[in-house]
Amino acid sequence: MVYTYKNIWQVAAPILAGLIIQQLIGMTDTVFLGHLGEIELGASALGSVFYIVLFMLGHGFSTGVQIIVARRHGEQNNDKIAEIFYQSASFLLLTAAVMVIVTHAFCRPVLAAFITSPKVLEATIDYINPRVWGLFFSFVIVNFRAFFVGITVTRVLTYNALTMLLTNIVLDYGLIFGHFGMPALGIAGSAYASVAAEAVSVLFFAAYTFFRIDWRQFGFQKIRWWNRRLLDEIFSLSFWTTMQSVVSLATWLFFLAAIEKLGERELAVSNILRSISSLTFMIIGALSATANSLTSNLIGCRRGREVRPTVRRIVRLAYWLGIPLCLLLLAAYRPIVSVYTDNPQLSEGIFAPYAMMLSSYLTLVPGMIWLSAISGSGRTKLGMYLELACLGIYVFAVWHIVLYMRGSLLWCWSCEHYYNIPLALVTYHYFTRTRRLAVKV
Repeated sequence: MVYTYKNIWQVAAPILAGLIIQQLIGMTDTVFLGHLGEIELGASALGSVFYIVLFMLGHGFSTGVQIIVARRHGEQNNDKIAEIFYQSASFLLLTAAVMVIVTHAFCRPVLAAFITSPKVLEATIDYINPRVWGLFFSFVIVNFRAFFVGITVTRVLTYNALTMLLTNIVLDYGLIFGHFGMPALGIAGSAYASVAAEAVSVLFFAAYTFFRIDWRQFGFQKIRWWNRRLLDEIFSLSFWTTMQSVVSLATWLFFLAAIEKLGERELAVSNILRSISSLTFMIIGALSATANSLTSNLIGCRRGREVRPTVRRIVRLAYWLGIPLCLLLLAAYRPIVSVYTDNPQLSEGIFAPYAMMLSSYLTLVPGMIWLSAISGSGRTKLGMYLELACLGIYVFAVWHIVLYMRGSLLWCWSCEHYYNIPLALVTYHYFTRTRRLAVKV
C-alpha cells in the first residue's frame, strides 16, 4: 500500500474535524467564563491545564495502544484487537479512580505552591473538584479513539465530537449563568458541563461500535478484562508515550504558573492566546495522529520503505493547511480577540504576542510529525528521550525569560521556539540517518 495525499487526507480529515469541534468546546468555556471576569478566566486556564496534565496520563497510554492496534490491523490480525481494547480500558479506569482520590486530597497544597493570588486559587479549586470526575469518561474516550484511529476508521470521531460540542454548549449556558431552570454555578458549572459532555461521548462511541462496526471481526464478543501478559506488553510500549505526554503538559502548566506571577491580566491574556493557538495546533495534532497510525500500519503490512515518503507528505500537508490559517488569524486579529473579551484592557497591546504565538506553528510542524512517526515505528522510549531533552531547553527558557528577566508577553511567548526548533533538529537527524525504523510490537 502507498499512502498518497488523498489517502492521508481521508484518514486525517475526520480526525481534524473532530479536533476542531473539541477545540470549540474549550473555546466555548473560555468565551462564557470570559464574561464572568478576569479571575474566572485565568482560573479556568490553570484548572484546565491541571486537568489536561492528568488526562494526558490516559491519552499517552492510549497512544501506545493505538500503535499496537494499528500494527495488528496492518498484519490483518484483527481478531486480537478487542482484547487489547479491554485490557487498556481496565487499566485506565483503575488509574482514573486513583487520580480522583489523589486530586481531591492534594490539589490545594500543590496549586498553592504555584498560584500567588488567593482569589485565583479558590476559583481554580472550585473548577478542578468537579472536573476531575470526568477522567472516568475521558479515559474511555481515548481508548475508543485509539481503536478507531488504529483501524483508520476515523469518521466517527467527527460525529462524536459534534455530539459533545452541542451537549457542552447547552449545559455551559445553563450551568454557568443559571438558564433553562438550571442553578447558576459560575466556574463550577463549566466543569459539570464538561463532565456531562464526556459521559454522552462514551455512550455515543459504545452505540456506534455496536451498531455500525463489525465488532465480531475484532473479537469484541470475547470479553476478558484482565490479562497480565498482554497488559505488560501494552504497558512496555505505552509507558513511554504516557511519560512523554505528562511531562510535555506539565511544562505547559509551568509556563502558565510562571505567567501568573507577572499578574492576573497577563494570565488572562495568555489564556486567550492559548485558546486561539489551539486552532492551529489541532492541524498538527490530527496529522501527528495520522503519521503515528499510518507508520505502524505500513510496518505491520511490511511496507516500511514507504514510511519516510508518507511522513514527508504529511509534513507538506500540514504546511499547506496551516500557513493560510495563520495568515487568516493574523488578519482577523481584532474580531477574534473581541469574541473572548469585551474588556479593552485585555484586548489592547497584545498584537505582538499574538503574532509570536502564531509564528510558532511554522517551527513546530516538522518536529511533532517526525516525533509521532518515530513513536509509531515502536521506538516510544527514544521518542520520550528526544522530547525530554527539548523540554529541558524550554523550561530553562521559561525560567530565564519569564521568571528571571520578567519579560513582556512578546518575549514570554517566544519560549515556544526554544522547544520547537531543537525538536525539529533532533527528530530530523534521526529520521533521515537511521537505516531501520521498524520495531516489533
